[in-house]
Amino acid sequence: MSSNAFQTRYSRIHNMRSLFSLFSSDLAIDLGTANTLVYAHGKGIIVNEPSIIAVNKVTNEVEAVGKEAKEMLGRTPGNIVAIKPMKDGVIADFRHTEKMLNYFIQKAHNRKMMVHPRIVIGVPSEITQVEKRAVMDSAYRAKASEVHLVEQAMVAAIGAGLPITEAGGNMVVDIGGGTTDIAVISLAGIVYSRSVRMAGNQMDEAVITYLKRKYNLLIGERTGEQIKMQLGSAYPLDKPLSMEVKGRNLIEGVPKTITIDDSEIREALSECISTIINAIRVALERTPPELSADISDRGIVLTGGGALIKNLDKRIREETGLPVSIADDPLASVVLGTGKMLSDFKLLRKISID
Repeated sequence: MSSNAFQTRYSRIHNMRSLFSLFSSDLAIDLGTANTLVYAHGKGIIVNEPSIIAVNKVTNEVEAVGKEAKEMLGRTPGNIVAIKPMKDGVIADFRHTEKMLNYFIQKAHNRKMMVHPRIVIGVPSEITQVEKRAVMDSAYRAKASEVHLVEQAMVAAIGAGLPITEAGGNMVVDIGGGTTDIAVISLAGIVYSRSVRMAGNQMDEAVITYLKRKYNLLIGERTGEQIKMQLGSAYPLDKPLSMEVKGRNLIEGVPKTITIDDSEIREALSECISTIINAIRVALERTPPELSADISDRGIVLTGGGALIKNLDKRIREETGLPVSIADDPLASVVLGTGKMLSDFKLLRKISID
């Protein structure tokens, strides 16, 4: 082969490569109960929206997805329903999850229709075979070319910057919307993992139930979440907080406004937080002694939206006697860790659970 022909052939291969990299549309998705985040290879996080879809019951058309659909929660007329297709970290409504995924994937690719990305998705550690299948099928129907599943706690640890490939114990507690995933990780493998269905959503419900019982005040999901975010704490605060809450009085049936403070919401959340702390205790009891020694040095890392509950780290520190730290960007830890898999296929092969 003359050097000229070789040159032409080489440049043709090179052009195909660069064309391929132009289409290298690989995505990492944190398909969460509360929020879905999408990370694109080389671009970072490009979608971060609530996992909610609003559908017109008459025409079956999707009216809105994500932020717009969340605005509609509890406010829709009869012909439109706002649906949360994910429950407890897994797919509860197959058809709508698929539509939602499709929307997010299209959005990530600027509405290009011909894209078939490779997708890595984080799932809870105690997910069943059927639930796994549902996640994979939804992604394939949303036009993925390959789908890999990884455990949320594992990728949360990677996203939080823990040295998971070393021979040393790392403990991560990922408190999401539907599940809290706890894992002890060493040598890029999971030594112990547990998923408890007690997380952000259950906390919102606890706040709603508390106000209903104590004040006969009925509030919606969104208000419950706002109260949790503003006042929720796991340990007494340095300076007390209070806020006004508007809802419907159950006895008189009219709108009513009351003022509540952080101590009341702490009481409302106490059971949820105790459940999470007990699960951490069990994990510590089940950890092999060599790794326990590492954890007592390195401590526990909290990720996920639940890590933002005020003074939760302080409370866990007090109950376990271990150092506790919060990841730099707890809400994005899972998707950032999943995103790292896109450029490290060797590690992905090691930790994927297909």
